[in-house]
Amino acid sequence: MHIQLSDHFTYRKLIRFTLSSIVMMIFTSIYSVVDGFFVSNFAGKTPFAAVNLIMPVLMILGTVGFMFGTGGTAIVAKTYGEGDKEKANRYFSLFVYVAAALGIALAVLGFVFIRPIASLLGASGELLENCVFYSRVILPALPCYVLQIMFQSFFVAAEKPQLGLAVTVSSGVTNIILDTVLVILLPQEYKLAGAALATAMSMVVGGVVPLFYFFRKNSSILRLGKTRYDGNAILKACINGSSEFMSNISMSFVGILYNTQLMKYAGENGVAAYGVMMYVSMIFSAAFIGYSIGTAPIIGYHDGARNYDELKSLLRKSLTMIGIFGIGMVISAELLAAPLSKIFVGYDAELMEMTVWGFRIFALSFAFMGFGIFVSSFFTALNDGVTSALISFLRTLLFQGSAIMILPSIWGINGIWLSVVVAEFVAVVLGAMFLVLKRKKYHY
Repeated sequence: MHIQLSDHFTYRKLIRFTLSSIVMMIFTSIYSVVDGFFVSNFAGKTPFAAVNLIMPVLMILGTVGFMFGTGGTAIVAKTYGEGDKEKANRYFSLFVYVAAALGIALAVLGFVFIRPIASLLGASGELLENCVFYSRVILPALPCYVLQIMFQSFFVAAEKPQLGLAVTVSSGVTNIILDTVLVILLPQEYKLAGAALATAMSMVVGGVVPLFYFFRKNSSILRLGKTRYDGNAILKACINGSSEFMSNISMSFVGILYNTQLMKYAGENGVAAYGVMMYVSMIFSAAFIGYSIGTAPIIGYHDGARNYDELKSLLRKSLTMIGIFGIGMVISAELLAAPLSKIFVGYDAELMEMTVWGFRIFALSFAFMGFGIFVSSFFTALNDGVTSALISFLRTLLFQGSAIMILPSIWGINGIWLSVVVAEFVAVVLGAMFLVLKRKKYHY
């Protein structure tokens, strides 16, 4: 049965509707993990460290896709809920065109300035050259990556989450196949280039295929077409999506802080160990992100339609499920710490021991992580970008940034692993406070 945004959502229907988004985000994370697996095991420890050192910078450049995806989806879903379908499609087209243009501009800037940026992060010698080379192979595909991220949200708003999943799977399969062929079969000096090319081509698939779908007549509620410049709509989308924009920039910046501290306390091994944790934690956090992406258009629609009882029900059910997911993820992560670490760094006993120990501490954060992600997304869907951005900023940049700078001076490298746990716990308290303060305003 086709599920519409206007439906009443039971637990079962909510899981059915968001499952495609959850699987989509998990699959996206898995093929990123596969990329790391090939680089670590076939290209070597230094290229693997280079990828992990420069990846936060590339993610910062791609964050405009999250901003226009989440912020734009909130506007489109609410407009559709208010009954103006034509206007919703004009907004949709405008956001896609603006995001694509920004992606091109950022790709050019990144290509020019990536060497001084990598040097600023502490890379030198072979590590620096690997960072620059890897980035410059991927950057031409950055506009496609921006579109891929944005369409992940808009496929849900178009009531086609399964199609979004199919595109993501196609992109992931492209990456995995090309990784297998290029990284394994190419000579040693070209393996890093092969991994970068595989990632770039997967971005092209993920960004271009949705364009063909939405430009043609289709069975969804959205279609790309003519639009007109609307500065107010663009500004509102940026404000609505500023939380996700800020969250991704902050997470990337915090990743840079992690790498800086790890270079100080543990050297190249520390950066490689953190890279493993990031790859694996992406899979676990992807479930929370996917659920938030899946529920955002529903929340936006019912807010626009003033269905406040349904809004209250969605919030209650979501918090319940996120709590259950979080507990399950901590248990799974603790059990899988050793086998997952072995997949990536089993070739180095010292690095393996550091990774397993660090991951078991780091994994405790999964009990709290989903709450902060969902609450921020909830306010974005309500078109309250300021509150959402504040939650994201405090959760990622302030709490995690402060923890990563302070705790290592007390507990050494264990303080680095523990910092995300402390930050996510404080974020739960912050999110609960905002939910209470905003309850009367949004009638949930």
